[in-house]
Amino acid sequence: MTRIGIYGGTFSPPHNGHLAAAKAFMEQMWLDFLFVIPAAVPPHKEVEQGISAAHRFRMAQLAFQGMEGVYVSDMELQRQGKSYTVDTLRELSGDDRRLFLLCGTDMMLTLDEWHEPEELFRLCYPVYARREKDAVLDAQIIQKIAHYQEKYGKIVRKIQMEPVEISSTMIRKKIANGEPVSNWIPPLVEQYIFDNHLYGSEREDGKQ
Repeated sequence: MTRIGIYGGTFSPPHNGHLAAAKAFMEQMWLDFLFVIPAAVPPHKEVEQGISAAHRFRMAQLAFQGMEGVYVSDMELQRQGKSYTVDTLRELSGDDRRLFLLCGTDMMLTLDEWHEPEELFRLCYPVYARREKDAVLDAQIIQKIAHYQEKYGKIVRKIQMEPVEISSTMIRKKIANGEPVSNWIPPLVEQYIFDNHLYGSEREDGKQ
């Protein structure tokens, strides 16, 4: 049985928190492969205006290159319309495959609101990683996991890792404000952002 991980998101831009989560996901779920899948039109969030899918895909490629067993896929970018996770799971599923879906705390808490949640839980084993240290969420997380187990018959597993409190929103704001971001994103991604003047990054002539 091949163990395949699925890690979706806007990746606008991909950052070191994404890389840390992917690494822990692969190690702790004993994955044979991990598909990193930039979303085309995510149902749950808006993509930063002016940043094309092609840019986000290329940044993801640069961020994850060199990580063994990780493949950046454009399957959702090639698909027309909104990027429903359940459609991606259907595309990747097979009798000889076990699928694991990685999501953040916020997404994990709303899995039952996603498109076709029964099918989603049937096709994969959801896994979540904490990206915050908010203890207020602990009780809510426990309650939700119990609800999912009772309703869908699946235990949602947790990736054990120190929360990396980085967000793409924070990085975009820093770039737009001319603040350094080298500590937060891979060097190749940073270079790509500035070469292509993304997120209001400063051009060589000093103009925005």
